[in-house]
Amino acid sequence: MAKQSIFGRIAQLTKANVNNLIDQAEDPKLMLDQLVRDYTNSIADAKSAVAETIGNLRLLEQDHREDVDAAADWGNKALSASKKADELRTAGQAGEADKFDNLAKVAIGRQMASEKEAKDAEPTIAQQTEVVDKLKKGLTDMEGKLNQLASKRNELVARSKMAEAQSRVNDAIGSINVMDPTSDLGRFEDKIRREEAKVLGQQELQASSLDEQFNSLEDLNAQTEVEARLAQLKLGGGSAPVDHWESKPLSS
Repeated sequence: MAKQSIFGRIAQLTKANVNNLIDQAEDPKLMLDQLVRDYTNSIADAKSAVAETIGNLRLLEQDHREDVDAAADWGNKALSASKKADELRTAGQAGEADKFDNLAKVAIGRQMASEKEAKDAEPTIAQQTEVVDKLKKGLTDMEGKLNQLASKRNELVARSKMAEAQSRVNDAIGSINVMDPTSDLGRFEDKIRREEAKVLGQQELQASSLDEQFNSLEDLNAQTEVEARLAQLKLGGGSAPVDHWESKPLSS
């Protein structure tokens, strides 16, 4: 399994989920929690795929070791059969010697087949080893991104809550305007001002009434003096009292 086929599929799935969450997000916390869950599930899928790839590589390595071991074993058998043939031929048993030489040839053929299988598998093993190394690194990177995502999630949730709280405060401040005459506070202030004006009017009326009383008192004093002088005229035989003015000398 190729590295691109594993992580490419997961990346597309994760990106689709992220875009869908962002488009439909109403609660940032729920969106981020879902994103963490999706990314965690993606990592689990990646781990399963990587584990399968590693398992296939280990099978290739196991088969390669078996081929190498088989080649060595067949080589030992060919050597033993060849030595036995040489011993028999030295002993004058050519027929038996040929038999063991033939066995040595069969062993050598098996050795060569095992060596070929081992050699043919080596490029594939090398390629798959490189793929596995990249997959392991990719998993490590994904897990690191998940940790960053979890940490960023906490930060973004906190920032979202702060922004929401600030928005509520701003809305509250905007709804309070003490200078607005249409607000309750403005109407209450107008009511108090009317009451204060009424008090001022009452005070002004009281002051006006007091002035009139003093004016009436002055008029009464003047009338009393007129009555007194009239009485004095009557008592004095027609002469007006002279203590209220001084006589002026006639001009010659």
